[in-house]
Amino acid sequence: DVVRLCSKHSWANNLAVLECLQDLNLTTDPKFESVAREVCKSTIAEIKECADEPVGKGFLVSCLVDHRGNITEYQCHQYITKMTAIIFSDYRLICGFMDDCKADINLLKCGSIRPGEKDAHSQGEVVACLEKGLVKEAEETDPRIQVSDECKKAILRVAELSSDDFHLDRHLYFACRDDRERFCENTQAGEGRVYKCLFNHKFEESMSEKCRDALTTRQKLIAQDYKVSYSLAKSCKSDLKKYRCNVENLPRSREARLSYLLMCLESAVHRGRQVSSECQGEMLDYRRMLMEDFSLSPEIILSCRGEIEHHCSGLHRKGRTLHCLMKVVRGEKGNVGPNCQQALQTLIQETDPGADYRIDRALNEACESVIQTACKHIRSGDPMILSCLMEHLYTEKMVEDCEHRLLELQYFISRDWKLDTVLYRKCQGDASRLCHTHGWNETSELMPPGAVFSCLYRHAYRTEEQGRRLSRECRAEVQRILHQRAMDVKLDPVLQDKCMIDLGKWCSEKTETGQELECLQDHLDDLVSDCRDIVGNLTELESEVSGFQAEVLLGRGVGGILNVFLSAHLDSNLGFNCDPVTLHRIVPRNKYRYTRTSYCVWIIGVSFSGVVIQYQPCCFLFCRVDVVICLSTTVRNDTLQDAKEHRVSLKCRKQLRVEELEMTEDIRLEPELYEACKSDIKNYCQNVPYGNAQIIECLKEIKKQLSTRCHQKVFKLQETEMMDPELDYTLMRVCKQMIKRFCPEADSKNMLQCLKQNKNSEVMDPKCKQMITKRQITQNTDYRLNPVLRKACKADIPKFCQNILNRAKDDTELEGQVISCLKLKYADQRLSPDCEDQIRVIIQESALDYRLDPQLQMHCSDEISSLCAEEAAAQEQTGQVEECLKVNLLKIKTEMCKKEVLNMLKESKADIFVDPVLHTACALDIKHHCAAIPPGRGRQMSCLMEALEDKRVRLQPECKKRLNDRIEMWSYAAKVAPAEGFSDLAMQVMTSPSKNYILSVITVGICVLFLIGLMCGRITKRVTRELKDR
Repeated sequence: DVVRLCSKHSWANNLAVLECLQDLNLTTDPKFESVAREVCKSTIAEIKECADEPVGKGFLVSCLVDHRGNITEYQCHQYITKMTAIIFSDYRLICGFMDDCKADINLLKCGSIRPGEKDAHSQGEVVACLEKGLVKEAEETDPRIQVSDECKKAILRVAELSSDDFHLDRHLYFACRDDRERFCENTQAGEGRVYKCLFNHKFEESMSEKCRDALTTRQKLIAQDYKVSYSLAKSCKSDLKKYRCNVENLPRSREARLSYLLMCLESAVHRGRQVSSECQGEMLDYRRMLMEDFSLSPEIILSCRGEIEHHCSGLHRKGRTLHCLMKVVRGEKGNVGPNCQQALQTLIQETDPGADYRIDRALNEACESVIQTACKHIRSGDPMILSCLMEHLYTEKMVEDCEHRLLELQYFISRDWKLDTVLYRKCQGDASRLCHTHGWNETSELMPPGAVFSCLYRHAYRTEEQGRRLSRECRAEVQRILHQRAMDVKLDPVLQDKCMIDLGKWCSEKTETGQELECLQDHLDDLVSDCRDIVGNLTELESEVSGFQAEVLLGRGVGGILNVFLSAHLDSNLGFNCDPVTLHRIVPRNKYRYTRTSYCVWIIGVSFSGVVIQYQPCCFLFCRVDVVICLSTTVRNDTLQDAKEHRVSLKCRKQLRVEELEMTEDIRLEPELYEACKSDIKNYCQNVPYGNAQIIECLKEIKKQLSTRCHQKVFKLQETEMMDPELDYTLMRVCKQMIKRFCPEADSKNMLQCLKQNKNSEVMDPKCKQMITKRQITQNTDYRLNPVLRKACKADIPKFCQNILNRAKDDTELEGQVISCLKLKYADQRLSPDCEDQIRVIIQESALDYRLDPQLQMHCSDEISSLCAEEAAAQEQTGQVEECLKVNLLKIKTEMCKKEVLNMLKESKADIFVDPVLHTACALDIKHHCAAIPPGRGRQMSCLMEALEDKRVRLQPECKKRLNDRIEMWSYAAKVAPAEGFSDLAMQVMTSPSKNYILSVITVGICVLFLIGLMCGRITKRVTRELKDR
């Protein structure tokens, strides 16, 4: 062949010979065709298309390659497999490809095919160039260059033929060789397995960009024609035929699209039809693929290009772009066009993440921890996982990222009832019967998807007289959806559409759970008519769903308690001058305005003019605060007495929590506090708005200037809030996100403690950190405001600080006196272990921030202003003010301030951790020389002192300097403040740097005295033997 076909001058050059042979069209060579006719004789007879191919045209081998999936003859199959690798190495050898795509190759400048010239192409690059041209055309509104229909078919046919073995896609093979070895080394080639493996690793950081681009192009071809995926076409072949998803009369461009296949088969699944598990597995993979990469959906690129560039650039991977667009659609980042919104809605329907949350990778990753804790009882992949996540949306188990991803997805699911898999399964019969809906993947202009749910809940609570009703199962699902939508107005498309203006006008500041709907209910009379009707109807349904009958929010178990409470007021003929609207959270007036019946059962009666209480024949208005106080007192007493059964039901106790939280939001909802502080509010907080607990916070900050009665009430309020930090409205509002981040599992009573432990984290929000510091300052003013300390030191406080308690008055702060007393006993090492642990924490915190030591701040305010002004002005307190006071001890004139500084020095001798400056300076030396010595009780300080005296040990210069400074300070402190008793003297000796020397001298002295005593006793008092023997 070389002699016959290649010029003689090229024989000496191996590369030239190879290039000469490469230019041959092997499929047209009579030798290869004759071998094919001989080896595949029976196969050719079976395949009519190949039997009809003319001899010598080169079409026979290519035809057999096209139909290699139907070849059963072993020898023929082996021969064609070898020929396949040869043919796919050069696009010119593919049957008919040159004829169909000749003009397109020139138009797209994908290579030269003009006869007589050297072809400037590299194996599969021409095919890859044509594929990119085909993909680009689909992503442009008015493409400049259009690929001809014949060439499109040829390109997709070539992609289909190379779908089982990635070696046949030459461009992708060369682009992904290294990545295949890295990610899919153990994956056997064939049946599209390598493709799938590479698709699964597409967004790995170590995946090369060249391979990622080639894989994306391949995926885009699959989106245009599902047959380009060998595994999908093979697994779903029988199901597609069974459910008529590839009807012959439909245009190829539509029925071959991946989206059409998915919608058709998903419709069968949702109708309860049987689809093979292999096909459903493949569908799951490709639905996840579409959700991960928005660029695989031409409609998203066409319709959302501007939104992506403006809001979501740089978020290409792992579904982040789609969720960013969803966020924009929800109105959180800007506006989005209707075409883009419709494209997103269509994509959500195609991928159907409501059926399996794992399809949405961004949601799956964000909510993994929540699912493992809150929804672990539900099987992975079950559609009820999404419902479970919605039930825990605003609970302590929810994390911020999961909350955002969940609401972004639910926004679209709520706009098409079919996307809620459980709702569709339970209600499809009712929807067809009552709302005249069509199939899962069919739409109707008369009944758009968003209107179906409205139709369902209109029929949910009809009586038998009113006509047809929903089935029990469907009604339960409608109740579930209503409950979830009440959490966020944006999850109710009709309500959001009709009430957009009113939401902006009345409820712009109401952003917490369910507050928007409650706000609309509160302003029902002020709403525009369309919005008022929607809110009224929804409220009526909500009241019926929740069973608002007598025990509405108060619960069944409170009748007797309120009965006694009301009897006392009725017997004394007491009335209450308060607007019944204030009762709307206990019994919502607006909700009952639309109910059909006035429920009057013992306690609660409802009339269309307002809320009243009925007791036998009497009716009167009353303030909700009295009910809340009555019930809260009962709950608190039952808790303190460890009652076996609470007199107030669990449902009512939960509602009381809401009531108590709301009362802390506005001081006017606490009449006693408001009355006591009216004049102070007028004098000090006149310009502060009432909402968001701002008045209460203002009063707390100027507590020392308040009148006695107001001061006492504020102190009582703070005591309640410290016992249960969840009632501290400002703390909960400012630190909401940090609580979700650091304390998702913390009990409400330990919330502040948890925040304090994470206060110095690098990711702690500065505003929250500032609020935590404020609460710590408050706690340190009085031990009664620190429940943890109070419990730990309940035996130590009366034992050591009884004189302070005797002088104390109720409802007034002790200005940190008890805590200072306990600090001194800590230095003397006389506290119980639990109390010692708590005091150590307080000392460590106040050593870093002088504001946490009320006694120091009170007695040394002048010295701090004059001697340490620069340190005190620092934004971040790191113990520099305390260090400044220690260094300037000799300059301090005020006796009380000097005493406080001396106490700090005394505390630092007991534990080096309470001296942050010294501890920082000596951290390395402690690690090297004192690592085996446990902290506390002055042990590590003694270790450092011994190291300082040991000439063989070399301490860090800064540590050595600080230690020498401390020795001078302690010496001065010993002179200025001598030991007050034997215990103080013993403590000074034990913590002295010369402890060993002093103890040695004392021991020697005792021994000498003992010996002298023995000697003197023998000399001065001799006894005769006679006397001894007597």
